[in-house]
Amino acid sequence: MSDETNNPENMEEELDNIIVLNDENGEEVQFEFLDLIELDDEEYVVLLPVEEEEDSEGEVVILKVEDTESEDEESYVSVDDEEILNKVFEIFKEKFKDEFNFIDEE
Repeated sequence: MSDETNNPENMEEELDNIIVLNDENGEEVQFEFLDLIELDDEEYVVLLPVEEEEDSEGEVVILKVEDTESEDEESYVSVDDEEILNKVFEIFKEKFKDEFNFIDEE
């Protein structure tokens, strides 16, 4: 008798693109990894919170990738420069224009 629904290997495949980060309060937050964008020799990750807050309406999070002392790890830091955020998001929107329904708030 085979029970594939409880097979941990199958569950891992579904969670391959899930990243767990710690927020400013030290609490773990899960994000779906959507893309890695290169801009001006820097790398940025585009993430979607797994547990959406009611008022967020599918807003993505863009973080800058920074190397750490360990080759196996990288660090993500927030980006305060609105111009960089907009450029990264525009690249992301262009790459995924056929996969996502983007809403302009302008």
